[in-house]
Amino acid sequence: MKEALQKLFIELKESCTNDNFVKLTLSKVAKKGDKLANVYVRKVIIKEEPCLQFLYRYLTNDQVKNYSLEESIEQLELLLTENFKAATLFTLTNDLIVLISKKKKVSYKSTKPSLTSKPSESHDKSKERLASGKYLELLGVTDKEGKVIPKMADKYRQINKYLEIIEVQLKSVKLPKTVHIVDMGSGKGYLTFALYDYLVNKRKHKVTLTGIELRDSLVKYCNDVAEKCSFNDLKFVAQPIQEYDNDKIDILIALHACDTATDDAIFKGLSAKSELIICAPCCHKQVRQQVKGKEQESPLLKYGIFKERHFEMVTDTIRALIMEKHNYNTKVFEFISNEHTRKNVMLIGSKSNKRTDVDSLNKKIDELKNAYQIDEHYLESLL
Repeated sequence: MKEALQKLFIELKESCTNDNFVKLTLSKVAKKGDKLANVYVRKVIIKEEPCLQFLYRYLTNDQVKNYSLEESIEQLELLLTENFKAATLFTLTNDLIVLISKKKKVSYKSTKPSLTSKPSESHDKSKERLASGKYLELLGVTDKEGKVIPKMADKYRQINKYLEIIEVQLKSVKLPKTVHIVDMGSGKGYLTFALYDYLVNKRKHKVTLTGIELRDSLVKYCNDVAEKCSFNDLKFVAQPIQEYDNDKIDILIALHACDTATDDAIFKGLSAKSELIICAPCCHKQVRQQVKGKEQESPLLKYGIFKERHFEMVTDTIRALIMEKHNYNTKVFEFISNEHTRKNVMLIGSKSNKRTDVDSLNKKIDELKNAYQIDEHYLESLL
């Protein structure tokens, strides 16, 4: 494989030597289900020495690593052998497109340069912030000049991280021309407003977004902010999640809906066959209360704090398995750093057309329940 890729490596070296290198991208994943979606390579200067910076774009996060030119070639060989079927080298003189067939046959195509200038080579490249706008001021996140208020810095980081996750997830599903979104347990609406503004004003999608919140005062407050921002297709409704009655939900969101409210929201998403179900579960009391007083064999469950965390994992694992039973691909990952909140797990389900082995999934759920003496998961009773 290395010999077949020599033309790419030679042109990469020459472009770096002649200062013509712009960037290099890897695309077209070789294996379905690979969490590494793309790799982007750019030149950076670190301690006055040039190197190539690899941005590994996974479905749920980005990772950055810096390599020398020789190390970069080794990485590219590995990535093009195992992970990707296409690469494009952009230089100021030409673009080189590399395609790899299923049988590992490498073909090349050289075209006119599509880029006429090089990006900054500064290592401290400023990260694009996806959240901006008048709503941030009205919600108390920024001041009148658009600067983040210091005590709201963590919230602002959370909002941007949330939008990054949404941006990646939208690529994995097919959505209609008008996207119907419901945010169950929207609270003060920080993330609800950010999502609406991002999708409508920055990505130019046609969206209707409804925030469901029990507290009348917050609903009134959020509707007032939406009106001041001219967010015409964003509205907030005061009602319990269980009472929301609309089967047209393309994206269901439930972030930190307490205890079984998360299950109520997932149930609404499953019933509506939503393309995306995005949850950050909170307050996992239902399963813990069932097993209260029952002696557990595992020594991990001797201590209260470990028991609490363990049953949080059990609760969310059963939720994920139930979603898989209903033809969803699921992911569970850290939403934000746990230095800000320990309730930082995100559970995402994306609609799939693949055949599901229901019997196998039922067996896994039963094994978990039997192992921890759980009678029933609340989401099961809803279904």
